[in-house]
Amino acid sequence: MAASDKRTRILDFIHDFINQRGYAPTMGEIQRTLGISSKSVVDYQLKILEQEGRIRRDAGVTRGLQVLDMGSRAQAVPLLGVIAAGQPVHVPSEETWHSVALDMVDVPPDLLPRGHQVFALRVKGTSMIDAFVDHGDIVVLAKVSTVEDGQMVAAWLSDRDETTLKKLYREPGRIRLQPANKAMDPIYVDQENIEVQGRVIAVLRKLW
Repeated sequence: MAASDKRTRILDFIHDFINQRGYAPTMGEIQRTLGISSKSVVDYQLKILEQEGRIRRDAGVTRGLQVLDMGSRAQAVPLLGVIAAGQPVHVPSEETWHSVALDMVDVPPDLLPRGHQVFALRVKGTSMIDAFVDHGDIVVLAKVSTVEDGQMVAAWLSDRDETTLKKLYREPGRIRLQPANKAMDPIYVDQENIEVQGRVIAVLRKLW
């Protein structure tokens, strides 16, 4: 196989992988799926693709690949469920990603951060209405390990057995989950009773 054909196969694989899963493949996944002899060969071909201006690579990010000729085509992001359903959001692993999605939603690629797993949830309720997130909207979230104060998150509250969409603030000895609705009070929880499952990066408006 010619080197140019190998690069085309790699480029097509990255493009399809991102569209299907919402995040980029690793070099190991490219190597194994395409039957390439080593990761160093994959790395060499990626360097050429980057020099040709066909991809962008974020140094130090495992999944920091972006196909630059994807234009404005939407990327498919898995819709995992409803945010106020009284259940934890079962954010999938790389192995189970396709088995848990209820549906797929199209998201403009410029809204999606590189190097993060991304998923979507449909909003139930109006607790974030003043932040322009209404009942029936879809929030797109990045799976992250840490968030900053004031960011909107999907939080699993183990002591209440529920998932909620709120802005998170750290206070002495507790976490405040602040609604964006003047008619609703904040929720205060102990740090050990909260698990942040995703940070909101985009909101898709309902059209009805």
